[in-house]
Amino acid sequence: MTFARRSLVAAAAAGWICLGGATQDVVSAAPPPAAGTAKTIALTLPGMRARTIDVDADTLFHTLVFDFARADDETTYVATGDIPAMWLRDSSAQTLPYVRFVPRYPRLAATVRGVIQRNARNILTDPYANAFTQSYKVWEEKWEVDSFAYTILLDTVYWETTHDRAMFTPRLHWAWEHILATYRCEQRHDVCSGYRSPFLGNHGRGAPFAPTGMLWCAFRPSDDPVRYPFNIPQNLFAAEQLENLADLAVIGYDDPGLAREARSLAAAILSGVATYGVIDDFRYGWTFAYEVDGLGNALLMDDANMPNLLTLPYLGLVGRDEPVYLATRRFSLSPDNPYWYRGRYGAGLGSPHTPTGWVWPLGLIGQALTADSADEIEEIFAQLRALDGRSGLLYESIDPDRPWHFTRSEFGWANALYAELFFRTVAGFQPYRPRLGWENVSDPFAEKVFTPPRLTGPLQALQASAAIYDALDRVLSH
Repeated sequence: MTFARRSLVAAAAAGWICLGGATQDVVSAAPPPAAGTAKTIALTLPGMRARTIDVDADTLFHTLVFDFARADDETTYVATGDIPAMWLRDSSAQTLPYVRFVPRYPRLAATVRGVIQRNARNILTDPYANAFTQSYKVWEEKWEVDSFAYTILLDTVYWETTHDRAMFTPRLHWAWEHILATYRCEQRHDVCSGYRSPFLGNHGRGAPFAPTGMLWCAFRPSDDPVRYPFNIPQNLFAAEQLENLADLAVIGYDDPGLAREARSLAAAILSGVATYGVIDDFRYGWTFAYEVDGLGNALLMDDANMPNLLTLPYLGLVGRDEPVYLATRRFSLSPDNPYWYRGRYGAGLGSPHTPTGWVWPLGLIGQALTADSADEIEEIFAQLRALDGRSGLLYESIDPDRPWHFTRSEFGWANALYAELFFRTVAGFQPYRPRLGWENVSDPFAEKVFTPPRLTGPLQALQASAAIYDALDRVLSH
């Protein structure tokens, strides 16, 4: 179950990909690179026994090249990898690591704006769907609160990075209005919403609940049904992005009404999280629950898919040193979490979405992005190398005892997030800002984004940065 090594440069040269032209098919394979084109970054992990990991800089842009395709309507379709569909969540997460390059490479602006505009059109097609085909058909209609939030995060980071007013189209404004209307309805799900799913119990209605001020959820970021309908990571993420939407509504459209409504909803969500989402566990003390129902029931678990409890600081949702988060992190990375697994070659978060005992590289990357120790990050890099494919790309999940057993040989989200980890901890690139106007933030969970320790000295970071820019130069030159 292995797959052939691919060359970004060769694919571009062959005309199989295009970041700025007409619609192209997503590439599934390509010839090997020409001699001398690949740039390898050697990352030395000291630890108790020195190890060197060689990373092909081209793989850091794999998803940008193989999963992104410009369409005739000037939008950008982003496949999730080996599934022929575009998830609102995944497409935004696959784009975020590359927004930082837009000021230096202006031609990327059209690509990112194209993702923003396609997300907007997809939302307008069906606000309850989470994934769509290239022809704007609904692929899945699973109501996931974080899907909207990811699109707003991408809007925010693009604006913060570029101040490009071309993003503020009438379609995007309309999509934001639909987001807010849908969120408002799901806050009052029992009296407003007609959403049902065959994957939920109780005749498609899901578990009983009482209103909490939070947003009713049907599915987790893993695309699995919730046990209780108020998912805490998704609600924290939604509240944060509603604050961003409020700022952007004024900046882009001079719409204070939309801004007021978004802020009001964000405040209600945060109040609900503070009231129902923090529980006293006899082993760990005060921790965040994963899901609650407003009736006194709470689920204590964590899942590799983000937003999860482990990566709240990565998304700027809680402070890394917040005591409730530290207790939650200890639980998340322990055998007490029913979805934390250990094997011969790795240990980390898994998911009910995949076989029991299998570890997700996405979960390992999330752990590294929120680690405050260089030793922990180095160990995760070593585990990722032990669990990755022969081409240096990452799978969805892996049997940590038999890493040749895995699910999904192409998973764009994991490959993009690995690039983000490398950009931050090896090349020393600054993290993107996930929130506008930090100086005005007053909510109880607000904290600027956590920056993990860098593994390299100034010279190593400069060399890694040069290799990264050289790889992107080659990709974009074709």
